[in-house]
Amino acid sequence: MREDGVLDWLLTGDVAVRFQASRDLLDQDAGELQQLIAVEGDGAALLAARHPDGHWGRGFYQPKWTSTHYTLLELRNLGLDPTHPAARESVHLVLAHHKSRDGGVDPRVTVLRSDACVNGMALNYAAWFGAPEHELASVVDCLLAGRMPDGGFNCRRGAEVWHSSMHTTLSVLEGIMSYERAGHEHRLGELLEARATSVEFLLRHRLFRSERTGAVISPEFLRLHHPARWHYDTLRCLDALADAGVAYDERMSDALDALCQRRRTDGRWPVNRAYPGETHLPLPTPGTPNRWITLMALRVLRAYRPDPR
Repeated sequence: MREDGVLDWLLTGDVAVRFQASRDLLDQDAGELQQLIAVEGDGAALLAARHPDGHWGRGFYQPKWTSTHYTLLELRNLGLDPTHPAARESVHLVLAHHKSRDGGVDPRVTVLRSDACVNGMALNYAAWFGAPEHELASVVDCLLAGRMPDGGFNCRRGAEVWHSSMHTTLSVLEGIMSYERAGHEHRLGELLEARATSVEFLLRHRLFRSERTGAVISPEFLRLHHPARWHYDTLRCLDALADAGVAYDERMSDALDALCQRRRTDGRWPVNRAYPGETHLPLPTPGTPNRWITLMALRVLRAYRPDPR
């Protein structure tokens, strides 16, 4: 399958894939396709699963992956129109009723320190779906209070936690990007500084290696997952760095090599096993070519290896 054949294959997929492939690989104004996400394919199926009370699943965080939190994250990643009224209403419900004692979003509203990974994801979809700055201010405050000395973030906080989490750092990085693009200004300078140190934290680890020994932190980091949800992998990381406009850095090279090595001879990329849990949508079959994985990989190579080796 030639390169143009891979693109044709993407353009016959779900409307959300068609939208993002047209926008990101063909540089087209794909606004009409974005509008269709709410009424066709995966986006329409997710919206149809919403309950009359404005939640999905059994409420804000249960079960994984059909809760309100993870469904809003999935809709944001599909690229659902940011002005969609149902998504905006559900975001408002989350921010109005699921803040913990430190002002962050957390399924355990009585906790003193809310989960930074959950807050990073919530900031991502809430800012995308138009949450006003005053509703996000306490989430921002909570995240900034949890910055780690090494530049990243960890879902846990306290004296016993001394190293950032790759999972959490990437989720917060994505949240900061969404917040900035929404035009919000509350503590924006500090958030941009945190974004810069988070990027450096990931690069110091060459995106998947121990900073101390150089060993692979987890084999899962090099596997290709969709949807990744809160889980870290190098494809999701590279895609986020490219989206943030981070320039190529030699410390990306190992992860880029690994990504290229996973490409099939027909030019497409396969998907690895899905993370267990209830889902609204059928899970992709492991080992088969996957449009989302292929789309993300092509975006990454376009940004960092425009002339493939």
